[in-house]
Amino acid sequence: MRTYEELFIVNTSATDSGVVQTEKAWTINKPADELYRFWRDFTNLPQFMKHLEAVTVLDERRSHWVARAPVGMTVEWDAEIVDERPNELIAWRSLPGAQVENSGSVRFVPAPGNHGTEVRVRLEYKPPAGAVGVAIAKLLREEPTQQVEGDVRRFKQLMEAGELPTNEGQPAGGKRAKQ
Repeated sequence: MRTYEELFIVNTSATDSGVVQTEKAWTINKPADELYRFWRDFTNLPQFMKHLEAVTVLDERRSHWVARAPVGMTVEWDAEIVDERPNELIAWRSLPGAQVENSGSVRFVPAPGNHGTEVRVRLEYKPPAGAVGVAIAKLLREEPTQQVEGDVRRFKQLMEAGELPTNEGQPAGGKRAKQ
């Protein structure tokens, strides 16, 4: 039986067409409507998605995304919402001309026993450099399926604590131990 704080990896796989799919979920001790409202304001996403530099909302359904890529590069794309159910679901896909074709969804489902909301993120993307690009990105810890796990964890921290923990300004343990 899962506890409400447990992360679970639902699926990560590659299809025959080279599309990488991943799904991650985390239960967050907040109501679905609050989580949905925060996420739906896409300009909030760079607060907890470390790989995102910016999201610009173009209109009610379209947005422009800029993300950091391996070796100091950036990638950009426009996306559109293809399905939306307030407080339940946001689904998107990149528009033609995207540097990285992608699609996905985020679902907000009441958790069992009234223990908050299960946030389930599904992502599919086609790596521009194929399997080699995926391998390099994994080595650099910049592969999107790895990033999704950290994103969902940071979203939980931000929503429950109101801030993201940091060790900035704290002495490094190794240096203190040697003194």
